[in-house]
Amino acid sequence: MATVTFDHMYKRYSEDVVAVNDLNLEIGDGEFICLVGPSGCGKTTALRCVAGLEDISDGRLLIGDKVVNNMAPKDRDIAMVFQSYALYPHMTVYDNLAFGLKLRKMAKDEIDRRVREGAEILGLDKYLDRKPRALSGGQRQRVALGRAIVREPSVFLMDEPLSNLDAKLRVQTRAEIARLHQRLGTTTIYVTHDQVEAMTMGDRIAVMRDGILQQVGTPQQLYDHPVNVFVAGFIGSPAMNFASTRTDGSDLVFGGHRLVLGGEQARVVAQRPAGAEVLIGFRPEHLEIANGQDSAVRFKAAVDVVEYLGNDELIHAMSEGHEVVALIPSSHRVTVGSQIEFAIPMDKLHIFDPGSEKALAA
Repeated sequence: MATVTFDHMYKRYSEDVVAVNDLNLEIGDGEFICLVGPSGCGKTTALRCVAGLEDISDGRLLIGDKVVNNMAPKDRDIAMVFQSYALYPHMTVYDNLAFGLKLRKMAKDEIDRRVREGAEILGLDKYLDRKPRALSGGQRQRVALGRAIVREPSVFLMDEPLSNLDAKLRVQTRAEIARLHQRLGTTTIYVTHDQVEAMTMGDRIAVMRDGILQQVGTPQQLYDHPVNVFVAGFIGSPAMNFASTRTDGSDLVFGGHRLVLGGEQARVVAQRPAGAEVLIGFRPEHLEIANGQDSAVRFKAAVDVVEYLGNDELIHAMSEGHEVVALIPSSHRVTVGSQIEFAIPMDKLHIFDPGSEKALAA
């Protein structure tokens, strides 16, 4: 196992196209870190730089204490799992697992030991004689994982490995990868655009946008304390609500409603000019039906769509021209066209500067 360090790393394709921009990130020995962000944010490019599939334009990349900028991929002691399973269709599962080890001219008994141990870990024992076409999508992905495992590398690199699976298989395979990491403890860099995968799997999450690292922290840190509007909107499902408000002393005015603040929030707002614009954010799952809460900000909204989800309902409502989404227990039996008074616990309200989009208080 090993640490992976991005030291002011850049990847430029031209003067105008900078895929990775001054990336500084240290991944601990045995850590499972997820690189997340929308398409084109640079996360896969960063991963390919670690794999040696992309040249580094500037800065350094270290695996352990070795600078690997100019090291060949085969010498980096890494194993990569691709989005497409990349299995050899004419080979059996056994031969697919063993192929990389044979290229290394490893002894036959050592190859056999590693292949059978890897197959046992992933529950592939019964399928070693089958070819990929006789396997389900989930089984093929496990073979792709097994091919990485048998190499016993210092670092696993995973590039959106679950994107080709259906919803049920994604959840199942997600759990298998998490258990696999707990068992092996290998340093893992996992790239995904799915923040739910990142939240459920990663020890830490690194959020990227336009090649720039926005924030890195534990899933709980990013959920509770996003540093800017982008991270706040990207992390969490359903996405955070945002609304423009105006300052009035230490309070805010949201549409025709006064949001009475306290503590750090009131102090931050009071420092801004009267009538200044401020952006607030609040998560759908933190909205409640108002019921006399003293420590909550309240506003009224008209319901226009109700999505029944079983135990919960996703409520779409309008308040003074702002669309608001709320996730509440279905026992409330909200109906379309009804007027609801929502409450937001003050400790769940996020406040952002509308210009810089940086968090002012959360």
